[in-house]
Amino acid sequence: MKARPLAVLGAVEFSPVPHPDDRGLFVSTFTEDAFTEAVGRPLFPVRQASQSVSRRGVVRGVHFTAVSPGTEKYVHCPRGTALDIVVDLRVGSPTFGTWDSVVLDARDFRAVYLPAGVGHAFVALEDDTVMSYLLSAGYVAAHELAVSVLDPELGLPLPDGITPVLSERDRLAVTLAEAADRGMLPRYTTEENR
Repeated sequence: MKARPLAVLGAVEFSPVPHPDDRGLFVSTFTEDAFTEAVGRPLFPVRQASQSVSRRGVVRGVHFTAVSPGTEKYVHCPRGTALDIVVDLRVGSPTFGTWDSVVLDARDFRAVYLPAGVGHAFVALEDDTVMSYLLSAGYVAAHELAVSVLDPELGLPLPDGITPVLSERDRLAVTLAEAADRGMLPRYTTEENR
């Protein structure tokens, strides 16, 4: 498994090696050793595993969880193709406001780790795109927040030729500047992001 740090401090892309044979293939989308080497500690205790299924053009995010404690995520795409986007929403982070993107699909089996306080969005590039999440905390509606994926100041890389299909929550999400003015954004601390 190869690991590549993303432009957002603490976020990492993982690229496993598939093992094909005449039956199909086998791939490990997570290994503790590779994660520990790349992140500097073992994977968070998994409190929830979730999946979403989206049709082409669906855009989910930019979602984040109020901190403390926040939610760490390990995300991969076992079916379809998605443009996965990470955004640093942590006030005080050296990469605050920075984003990076990774194509996740069922061919290369890449995964992305997002530390607490980092926003997450994706664009489904195919029908029936499945995103699979390991989460460090269970879902609590009151803690779930969003920044607009369409915020022109963020300038996220939404693909040409796709009309974004957004939930009501994501259509009504505030800009990064509005979220900062309202005190909604998490603060960067070296303890939470070690």
